[in-house]
Amino acid sequence: MTNRRPTDALDKAVHALMRDAAERAILPRFRTLDDAEVMHKAVDDVVTIADRDAEAILTEGLGRLLPEAAIVGEEAAHADPSLMNRLGDDLCWIVDPLDGTNNFAAGKAPFGILVALAERGVAVSGWIYDVLTGRFCHAHRGMGAFVNAERTAARTTGQQPPVAGISLLFMDDAKREAMKRHIAPFYTLVDIPRCAAEQYPRLALGVNDVSIFERTLPWDHAAGALFVNEAGGKVARMDGSDYRVDEDRKGLIGAASPALWNDLAQRLRQIES
Repeated sequence: MTNRRPTDALDKAVHALMRDAAERAILPRFRTLDDAEVMHKAVDDVVTIADRDAEAILTEGLGRLLPEAAIVGEEAAHADPSLMNRLGDDLCWIVDPLDGTNNFAAGKAPFGILVALAERGVAVSGWIYDVLTGRFCHAHRGMGAFVNAERTAARTTGQQPPVAGISLLFMDDAKREAMKRHIAPFYTLVDIPRCAAEQYPRLALGVNDVSIFERTLPWDHAAGALFVNEAGGKVARMDGSDYRVDEDRKGLIGAASPALWNDLAQRLRQIES
């Protein structure tokens, strides 16, 4: 972890920024959006005025906290893809100003804010803020994971078969069918929340046992992967390698324990062999 700012002070500062963005840009628009305030970025992918205003608030505040760090926000990177080249910088803030935008635009939970700090492509700090409940998950590499001020340890659901939240949304037809035929029968499938700010805490807090992610954009996964790993679960690429924010790769497995991760990875390898 960088020594530029003590972690407790950084947690307080980032938490305050997240609350400020939520209170000024997000909550006042919840269930009050006009049609003109919801725009389509792609099929089944929207952005709202709340996303853009929240990112502006966070970008300005994070820039003051560590002026030497690059900032890669989801909406800024959508407008200027060259920003993705900064993910491997010595220091880089990674910002999802409103994760779960589709839920938010539909007037339903969950949705949240994700912020991570990376050093040379490796996430070293992560913060996850649930806008409606105020739950604040945070972690620093090598220092454990916390929910609000309490240290947390990842726990499984204890159910058999294990509970799985598997995102099929960005898979091609062949991979989607393989998941349904060869993976789903060994798990109790539950709906995904379409919100990484909710799905990652579920892996650590005894709600879900495993998850599979096909698309692994840094603003969706940097903070959550670090949080679960620091809690004692396991998030890694399909081949077991660590998740890096500066790699443009598909596929990520998350699990509440290394044993559950190993079982799912083995089943996935059998599909691919």
